[in-house]
Amino acid sequence: MANVLVNSLGGFSQLGMIVADADKTMRYMTEKLGIGPFFVIRKITPEHFYFRGAPAAAPLMTLGFAQVGGMQIEVIQQHNDTPSAYTEFLAAGREGAQHASIWLGRDAYTDAREKLIGNGLTIVHESRTPTQGRFAYFSTDVPGGFMVEIAEALSPGSPTLFDSVAQAAQGWDGTDPIRNIG
Repeated sequence: MANVLVNSLGGFSQLGMIVADADKTMRYMTEKLGIGPFFVIRKITPEHFYFRGAPAAAPLMTLGFAQVGGMQIEVIQQHNDTPSAYTEFLAAGREGAQHASIWLGRDAYTDAREKLIGNGLTIVHESRTPTQGRFAYFSTDVPGGFMVEIAEALSPGSPTLFDSVAQAAQGWDGTDPIRNIG
């Protein structure tokens, strides 16, 4: 019998890209691919960061969010060299699609975390943001270092940003392609 774990948790809502230059990536995606607009949070640091099971210094990041149909694209650039799933990905000579995210509410997040661990996946890093709740990256055996993320993106307060991103993409005419929101 097939394991339907990701499907049973709601499937993927977001594709996360780790890049060396977020602005360059977002400009390319808006100008050449017509993906946008991007909503950008600059110089954000998650709280209570754990790397490979131990408390650690948190990454300083720029995050850009845009919607493509039913999928959100997240562009992540880490500005410091603290160890994280992002620095490991880049250090291995990779750049681009690094994870797919399952969006959950608070109670479902806790259950999903335990199910993924119970299914043999290992948490690489986990944390929370002041506005969007907890998130965790799990290593997989998918080639290229691809990870599964779970995120409390459906908790109260979180949908506001992601709803705005999705609504802005509807009928977007290419104006104001990169929108700094924090």
